[in-house]
Parts: sequence; structure tokens; C-alpha cells
Amino acid sequence: MTEGSEHELKHKIALSCRILAMEGLVEGLLGHVSARVPKSEEMFIRCRGEDDFGLPFTTESDIRRVNFDGKGIDFTDQYEIPKEYPIHGEMYKNHPSVGCVIHAHPPMALLCGISELEFQPIFGAYNIPAMRMALEGIPVFPRSVLINRSELAQQLIDFMGDKSVCLMKGHGITVTGRTVEEATVKAINFNTLAKITWEVTQKGKEVPRISQEDIDGLPDLGNKFNNRWVWRYYVKILDRKGWGIANEEYL
Repeated sequence: MTEGSEHELKHKIALSCRILAMEGLVEGLLGHVSARVPKSEEMFIRCRGEDDFGLPFTTESDIRRVNFDGKGIDFTDQYEIPKEYPIHGEMYKNHPSVGCVIHAHPPMALLCGISELEFQPIFGAYNIPAMRMALEGIPVFPRSVLINRSELAQQLIDFMGDKSVCLMKGHGITVTGRTVEEATVKAINFNTLAKITWEVTQKGKEVPRISQEDIDGLPDLGNKFNNRWVWRYYVKILDRKGWGIANEEYL
């Protein structure tokens, strides 16, 4: 991996952390994003330094290179790896196609899990990727344990199966993608699904699924171009709100 491509990947992880914070999926010091280092058994992962100010202020220096077992290559005593790093490392070991892993604690998803709400395709063109998540089904990992050991991470991965989004009851979410952009956009879309699901249930009404005819008429927006467009939008919003470390080179 060249120095330039390494810099780009770390920059994207830092941007992902800031975007997730801006959108309310993570708050304070909790949550982490990682990316596989291509053609290696290593990953870049968001760690916590001595002067950490939380996910909204993530910089490239917070992104450290470690192997899938959490052993550092450029790791120093100045940084602490997330206790739940096994989620990331074991996911990469199990799924070679996964290039990014996100673990976050969105409040609305947490409420949906605690309340055992079922995610249904109750909207369509409003957010097509989120609707398809509901249609395909969101696994709900039943344990609220801290995933700080490889065997616990393996339980989670086995439970997720071939799904790329998992709600962890009483805990948070785990999302995977081929790229940082894809995983980030998936996490945001799932957060939208959770928010709408929660808010609708507060009205005390049973909301029907949209019709199969409407579902069949909706295009597939889960492609790399759509992910890139959405990613670029959020990077620009970061910059406009003063949250950004945006660099046009890496949009």
C-alpha cells in the first residue's frame, strides 16, 4: 500500500467518524470505524489517544494500523485500541469481501431493539435503500454483552449470516461494506429506518407495508455510484457546518 493510498484510507475513516457523529449515530467517545488494509491481515481502526475529544473530532492521527488480533504495527502507548476491536478483526477474517466495519450506538436503533419492534417496509421512494433493508430483514443479536473477545465476535458474525447490518439489542449496531463510503451510507440509511419505525409506533397505529406493486417499481439504489454521491454530500455538509476535515482530493 502506497503512502498516498494509506493516507486516503485513514482520511476516509476519520471523515466517516465525523459524519456518523454529525448524524447522531455516535456520541462522545463511543463507537468506532475500521477499514481493511488491502492485501494484508491488517486494518486501520479508530483508536483513542491521550488527548481524545471524541468521534466528532476524529483526525487521521487517531486511525492506527493493527493486525486482525489487535496487535499494533505502528501502535504506541499513546493510543488505546477499542475494547470491541474483535468485531472488526473477526469480521475481516470471516468475510474477505468486507472492506469496512462500523460499530455505533444510534439511540433510535437502541430504542427499537429494546422495544422489540419489527422493521417493515412502511415507506418506499422516500428512502429506497432503507426500505430494502426492512424488506430483506434486519437480524437482532439478542445479547447486550461487550464484544471484547473473539468468541463473542464470532457469535455475532454467525448470527448476522450474510446480512451487512445487524442490530445488537441493548447495545448498538454493526454494519459492514466493501468500502468506507458504502458502510457509512448503509449505517445512515438504517438509522433513518430506525427513526421512522420508532416515531410511527409512538402514534399508536398499525402502519401497513407498502404494496408489492410499489416495491416492484422501485429501482436498486445500492450501487457504488449512489453511495459515492451520498458520501460526497455528507462530506460537504461536514465542511459547511464546520465539522469537516474535508479534502477535495479524497471526495
